[in-house]
Amino acid sequence: MRTGSLRSPWARAAVAGAAAVGLAAAGLAGVAHAADDQAPLPVTITGPDKVDLALDGAEGEPGQPQIELGLTGPGEYDPDSGTDPEPIPNSGYEVTIDATALQGFAEVGLPESCDVDGLVAVCAESSLYPGDVYNPFWDIRLDLLDTAEAGDYGKIKVTGRGEGLEFNKHTVDVLVGGPELLKKKLPDEPAGFRPGDTYDATLGFRNVGSMSADGVVLRFTGSRGLSFPDSYDNCSYAEESKDDLIRYRHVALCTFEGEFLPGAAYELSEPVRVRTADFALGDIFGYSFDAVGAKEADALRAGADYRQGSGATLTLKPVEGGRSGDYTKYAEIDLPLQNTYDLDLTGARVAGEQGETVTVDVGLSNHGPAWLGGLRSGGEPISFSVRIPEGASVVDSPCSPMNDESPSEYLCFANTPFLEDEARTFPFELRIDKVVAGAKGRIALPEYDNPWEGDPSNDTGWIVLNGTGDEETPGDSGGGTGGSDSTGGTGTTGGSQTTGGTGTTGGSDTAGGTTGATTAGTGTTGTTGGSGGTTGGQSPQGGEGGLLASTGSTALLASAGAALALAAGGVLVVVARRRRAGGTA
Repeated sequence: MRTGSLRSPWARAAVAGAAAVGLAAAGLAGVAHAADDQAPLPVTITGPDKVDLALDGAEGEPGQPQIELGLTGPGEYDPDSGTDPEPIPNSGYEVTIDATALQGFAEVGLPESCDVDGLVAVCAESSLYPGDVYNPFWDIRLDLLDTAEAGDYGKIKVTGRGEGLEFNKHTVDVLVGGPELLKKKLPDEPAGFRPGDTYDATLGFRNVGSMSADGVVLRFTGSRGLSFPDSYDNCSYAEESKDDLIRYRHVALCTFEGEFLPGAAYELSEPVRVRTADFALGDIFGYSFDAVGAKEADALRAGADYRQGSGATLTLKPVEGGRSGDYTKYAEIDLPLQNTYDLDLTGARVAGEQGETVTVDVGLSNHGPAWLGGLRSGGEPISFSVRIPEGASVVDSPCSPMNDESPSEYLCFANTPFLEDEARTFPFELRIDKVVAGAKGRIALPEYDNPWEGDPSNDTGWIVLNGTGDEETPGDSGGGTGGSDSTGGTGTTGGSQTTGGTGTTGGSDTAGGTTGATTAGTGTTGTTGGSGGTTGGQSPQGGEGGLLASTGSTALLASAGAALALAAGGVLVVVARRRRAGGTA
């Protein structure tokens, strides 16, 4: 019998609808074990609460599971800590997946790693870790039988048992032919649209399912450079992921009561206005409608500080016509596309004697007006090269050699987002092995046609050792005079950046401000900052390598549809799932 594969930190896939569960065992971290005289340790079974199966069988990619079940162990684990968690001692446990209620209308593909008997699977496990990253998970595929009819319904029941462990009971409601809402495609950015302008988003949906929706919920979001100037009394507003500018969003959640018929299309009574900030570039606006009644909508507000809107009531109205091509599963747009930033590399002039160690501060600044969000690439870093001047060698630096053959060439990475008024420092400690008057080393961003670089002339800087003052340093807009360190001490490994961008939400949202999140000062090698950004299909950068030279990706502003599942409360399901590396079948 095989056990379920473990999830790796870089291959996590968020299970839609998994509600956050408080741990009763306070103070648990890493290793934990319930002694005979202690309360059992809580283990949470996670997964979607609901799956709707369309009668036409269009359930995402053929053969791919719609349901992923997982475990959250007691205690906490930070996947960004750089260390593996300690396992929780246990004598083994079992998770039982019972899908017998689906008999007669669905074929159920239960995990092959478990002991399967009909529509029941018993999964024997022994590995258990704090959090959810390293714990086993199980995939389930559902396909409709020919006998299935609209309205067929059943529950998948998931339970667990193990000595010293206490599992919650998890159920997945499965409905056939329920309401299925496709979203109206967003119009392109208008001609001449510029930062500071307001985009009018016409939002709507078509119910392509076989049953009416008894109430719907609209969720629309905007990243840091976007805000919503209007407020409606049937909407509530919040900010999500304030400590992570990749995921940070202004969010509005609006409820609509009534019956929304199958085959019918509906639109908002007026466009939603989306205001762009002066620093906005490639910010993401997206929306979704979901068949959730107003009474259930409160659960969606869990986990965020929502405030009730004021003003007029936003309503839905039926519309006639409309081709099927006017509607899509996911609706997003990048705003605006016409803006520029100004990246500026600076070096320094230093002097020293043979055998002396000096510190050179290489600087990378953004003079704006735009930020580099890196939202579509998930925070993929900017790269630039540093050539070490003749006669010097590197004692310490925040960057890495290009390769073994070129020890004088270094490659540096600056994580994104890179804000519109941000400056970072990359200190190099250089030992002067031989005094060479006027020795120079070039610092440069990759050379390619970047349509968003407002001033390419300062994309180059220079390190000058023991200069005479006559050296030409084209492209270097500044650069200080670095001091020397006769003791050969170690310099710091980088500056810090304070990221920001909240402002108020709702009726008078202003994009900008600060979130109070301070992230590391870059200079690390190819580690990308943040995750969860979707990759896109549009590649506006010309040439190979380019600004994002760590992977060759040119997806800073690439457009692509991203899954906009309603987040909190655990009442919806994302049917089109992202495959996790090493998942259990």
